[in-house]
Amino acid sequence: MTSDGYFDATIAADYDMDHAASDPSQAVEVLAQLAGGASVLEFAIGTGRVALPLAARGVEVHGIELSTAMVAAMRAKPGGQQIPVTIGDMATTQVEGAFGLVFLVFNTINNLTTQEAQVACFLNAARHLSPGGQFVVEVQIPPIQRLPEGERLLAFACDAGHMGTDEIDVTTQAFTSHHVWTAGGETRTLSIPMRYVWPSELDLMARLAGLDRVHRWADWDKSPLTSTSRSHVSVWRKPVSTR
Repeated sequence: MTSDGYFDATIAADYDMDHAASDPSQAVEVLAQLAGGASVLEFAIGTGRVALPLAARGVEVHGIELSTAMVAAMRAKPGGQQIPVTIGDMATTQVEGAFGLVFLVFNTINNLTTQEAQVACFLNAARHLSPGGQFVVEVQIPPIQRLPEGERLLAFACDAGHMGTDEIDVTTQAFTSHHVWTAGGETRTLSIPMRYVWPSELDLMARLAGLDRVHRWADWDKSPLTSTSRSHVSVWRKPVSTR
């Protein structure tokens, strides 16, 4: 692992291509609505897949990102030079100012591999929110229902260019996401340690940070969460008054 974490220059170079099937337009629409004209802060801003189209809508976007390689990829895109980004860990790094919206999308809270770090992330989000501001997390529902009894491996992608398998430890909530990409006769691999987190656990983290849940959807289309949903988008608000 490099100083950029697991998202080094090799991964950053192909990140957008590898995730081209994930269209961020609906997420951008909802985030713009939730921002309501206020400035926003994205934790793990990455290559700017969400931040750049959000900024193009006139939203003032700031970011925190651990990987300098991912930020360099964003800087190479139109508008990428205009978004202020602070290099650091989203659980502890602070930037100046208060924001109407802080958001963390695309399962990235799972990249924090301990419960303590995930709690710290919520506390850090709360520090950056103005009163009435909101924190948004998009993350998968732990896929335990699809894991056969006694098994540890669960395939989540299998096509001509990408194979993915999660190696899951149900006793610790730790899992490793294994990826294999093939293109042009070349093969790339990546294994990333993560920690899955339950919706109710996130609600408790929010309460510890002084935040109240106001929305929980199955997806960015705001559909209801059900027992078969595979992900959720949750929104917590910082109270206007602490009295």
